[in-house]
Amino acid sequence: MEKTVLIVEDEFLLALDLKILLEGYGWRVMGPAASVAAAMSLLEHELPSVALLDVNLGNEMVTPLAENLKMRCVPFALASAVDDPERHCGTVMSGVPNVGKPTSERRLKAALEELTGCRAAPLNAQEAPPA
Repeated sequence: MEKTVLIVEDEFLLALDLKILLEGYGWRVMGPAASVAAAMSLLEHELPSVALLDVNLGNEMVTPLAENLKMRCVPFALASAVDDPERHCGTVMSGVPNVGKPTSERRLKAALEELTGCRAAPLNAQEAPPA
């Protein structure tokens, strides 16, 4: 089964970095979407395996999208500088992992592994086998 991730990020360069990084780990990226409306439009055609959300999208919060994803049983993580997303977006953010912004590759991989239960391995890396 193909792994798909919906990226919702309003800062173009951060969204592009996330897209390139995740594609390098074999994910097919939906988006990136810069607004709740753009993300909802993508969901009309396909549900992703997981989603990666920024909390504050310019002049709007991601709350309606998070609620929609939760209702559809799509797990999601946050990539946000907001320390207390529950305070800004309500209980829909309770227990949701936040990889921070900007994020490290290690934190992002760990969050995706937590959401999917699958270990992400780079497609082009020459890793040494375990000893």
